Amino acid sequence: MASIRFYKYQGTGNDFVMIDDRDRHFPYDAARAETFDTRIVSNLCDRKFGIGADGLILIRDHDHYDFEMIYFNADGSQSLCGNGSRCAVHFADYLGIIEKSTRFLAVDGAHEAFIEGGLIHLKMHDVSEVKKMNGHWYIDTGSPHYIKFISNLDEFDVYKEGKAIRSEQQFAPEGTNVNFVETCGSNELFVRTFERGVEDETLSCGTGVTAVSLAASYQNFASPVKIKTRGGDLQVSFKKVNEQNFEDIYLIGPAGMVFEGVINIL
Repeated sequence: MASIRFYKYQGTGNDFVMIDDRDRHFPYDAARAETFDTRIVSNLCDRKFGIGADGLILIRDHDHYDFEMIYFNADGSQSLCGNGSRCAVHFADYLGIIEKSTRFLAVDGAHEAFIEGGLIHLKMHDVSEVKKMNGHWYIDTGSPHYIKFISNLDEFDVYKEGKAIRSEQQFAPEGTNVNFVETCGSNELFVRTFERGVEDETLSCGTGVTAVSLAASYQNFASPVKIKTRGGDLQVSFKKVNEQNFEDIYLIGPAGMVFEGVINIL
């Protein structure tokens, strides 16, 4: 059994266990990822018997970047997490690894980010494919997202409907994240997301609201799009090159530390 210091972070209600793993004490080796016991992650993220979080993030040194972010969903699977990335940038600034701007490595490659006015501006990868599926949208913004515009979103059963769509055969075997969207004002949207890996609705999803904003451009929404989630407010700016291509995509919003502590892991 080993003791590890952790920091609890949240970005618009999307919460994470953050670990400064520059000393490589956490028992994860990317070269031998298939041998990693993902129960370590799920136990730490458990809201009854662990710290409780939507995901776990390791911050490690890297020879060619300011740092490397290794992200795990609550079930131990890996993907890009936009809000997690914003929290990682804030944490790297807190640790003194960066000074307000950075270039770091994530599971989908290199990202740039900067901190301004208390907000984290995360540059997402360009998007070069947008699909229309059954009258709805499907866009990969580092993680795959199905997007459905509806009415009366406050009353909608996001868990039931999101879970059903997430596991449809057309998205097998990995599944998809599912976003339900309501127009609520001039260039403003309300978004609720069912996240795969968490297997529940989360208060906010960064890659999700990014995908939603790009989809909204086909309904004459202009950059930057304002997004309301149950965890807080975000913005997404972008350049629409043509009907299939988007560049200079930024996910913008707050992030902060909630508390820190020490926990034993097996």
